[in-house]
Amino acid sequence: MNRDCLVGMGVLVGMVLAAVALPAGAAGGDDGWSEVVLPAARQVDLKARNSGHPYRIFVAEPSSPAPAEGHPVIYVLDGNAAFPVAAFLARGAAARREVTGHVPPLVVGIGYPGKADFDVAARRRDYTPGGTGAGAADGGGEADVFLDFIEGELKPLIEARYVIDRKRQALFGHSFGGLLVTHALLTRPDSFSTFIASSPSIWWREHWVVKGQPSRQGAAGLPRVQISVGALEDDPPKGNYAPDVVALIRSRSMIPEARALAAQLRRLPGGESKVAYHELAGEDHGPAWLPAMSRGMQFFLEQPGSPGLPSQGMMDSSE
Repeated sequence: MNRDCLVGMGVLVGMVLAAVALPAGAAGGDDGWSEVVLPAARQVDLKARNSGHPYRIFVAEPSSPAPAEGHPVIYVLDGNAAFPVAAFLARGAAARREVTGHVPPLVVGIGYPGKADFDVAARRRDYTPGGTGAGAADGGGEADVFLDFIEGELKPLIEARYVIDRKRQALFGHSFGGLLVTHALLTRPDSFSTFIASSPSIWWREHWVVKGQPSRQGAAGLPRVQISVGALEDDPPKGNYAPDVVALIRSRSMIPEARALAAQLRRLPGGESKVAYHELAGEDHGPAWLPAMSRGMQFFLEQPGSPGLPSQGMMDSSE
């Protein structure tokens, strides 16, 4: 058992996850109750051609017509759990667009078939880098295979069905998902315009993700990056965990690594205005993804020149 598996989502998430995307007219009981349907959402199960792995793809499209440049797109990992939250935030952005000037995004959740909120084995396989050679025993290492699926199969599928802005695409992930976002940023900086890493598990394989990586500058320079971490993530865990589990959690520090990565990126050309870092007060590892996603959505929509973006850039914060 590791820190990434200890994901307690709380009552709020349980309420949001009740809104599961189901086909219109899903059967209900004869007492008047029926299944909850997430507004303006669709889902499809597909098998990746490059790996054969199965995925469940969720999409929420804005109700307003696409602008001339197309809808911005945010891809959300752990889609079974995180997609309903992201779709809710996107609907809120759409409701406020006349005041904020923000263009509401198309939301794409990448999840897995089945009823589980998190497919622990599949996300460990897909979200962790390093290859499957020497580290195969830990069950991970297929991050590049998964990113190839997003770039070569999923993005073309979305572009064929929706009018999107290829220049405004974001990737959000938490924990192992945040590690995947970090890996994509450091190895494929041109794949997204915005990278949103929530509590990235940089400790994976002795910090493999930040060792000997290619340049963090893409063809268009440094992309926009938001890194966040819960301010309580390195505190002793609360609860009746076994001593070996407590020791394991303590050995995998989160805050110093997230701070160091953000500071390193801020020192790159353009980093002062393109990199945001947040330590989220009162948040532990599990629920930290909720405020991280809310801030990440705002960060993505607040493109340079939009009404909500501070002209001096995004400053570090401990809140």
